[in-house]
Amino acid sequence: MNSGLIGLFPNYRPRRLRRTPALRRLVRETSLQPGQLVLPLFARAGQKARRPVAAMPGVFQLSPDQAVREAEKAHALGVPAVLLFGIPDRKDERASGAYARHGIVQQTVRLLKKELPQLLVLTDVCLCEYMSHGHCGIVDPKSGGVVANDLTLPLLARAALSHAEAGADVLAPSDMMDGRVAAIRRALDQHGFSATPILSYAAKFASAYYGPFREAAESAPKFSDRRSYQMDPANGREALREVALDIAEGADMVMVKPALAYLDVLYRVKTQFAYPTGAYAVSGEYSMIKAAAANGWIDERAVTLESLLAMRRAGADFIVTYSAAEAARWLREGV
Repeated sequence: MNSGLIGLFPNYRPRRLRRTPALRRLVRETSLQPGQLVLPLFARAGQKARRPVAAMPGVFQLSPDQAVREAEKAHALGVPAVLLFGIPDRKDERASGAYARHGIVQQTVRLLKKELPQLLVLTDVCLCEYMSHGHCGIVDPKSGGVVANDLTLPLLARAALSHAEAGADVLAPSDMMDGRVAAIRRALDQHGFSATPILSYAAKFASAYYGPFREAAESAPKFSDRRSYQMDPANGREALREVALDIAEGADMVMVKPALAYLDVLYRVKTQFAYPTGAYAVSGEYSMIKAAAANGWIDERAVTLESLLAMRRAGADFIVTYSAAEAARWLREGV
């Protein structure tokens, strides 16, 4: 034992409380429960459609009826919420599918709320899936291909409003445009949705961990990258400023993305702001665990649950994870 601790607590022997599973559970500092998990779903047009995502074993692009089926299975295991992404049939340079009344997200939200009214439906508010060029905003041709921040805000607000009108419970802007939370909050308040909360991807980094997601959402940029608007992975203090701005603009919850490589940021955000805080266990994290487990190199259940527990320990109140249903089942079976 540490000599300083021996002097302060001469009779303290930590191993006494690790001796049996019951003792370990009794003094456990951090809990992980199915009710703290959110399952992402990828919706696309059709019926009875389940298109596997090659880079993400167990994840599918789902028609609305199949999205309901997937959500229902997860909810039965105790997962209270889904985060919905849309894959449109057509893309354009105005992201019109993002705010179309009968767009894929809007259709799926209505069906989910009809079939599973007790389910919390969160919607990702971004334009990248709907843009022909794959970027998260309007590209100004006069600027040599730069995403124009202020031209993008009205479209984001319009998309968020259309999700609220369809019945979404929580709106989650993920584009990282400056001022998007204020624009969305203003649009919601002006149209009678002042009670609809905003979960901001407040600290979203330009990460190499997103590769499998871009296959699932068909949202890879056609040129350049997203480093001019997503955060530099080297910056931690900047993340705190981003979170502070989004809270000031009206965010009700904030999220750090990715999760495992940014636990330090997650901890600092929760400690400094004490706001409801989420972590997004992104596609690369999920796929690496799946691949290593498929090769017999790791225990998938143990590593998944340990990773999620680390996010909770760092300060996450809830976790968006592609493993939500599996993790919920494992938790019910007992660790």
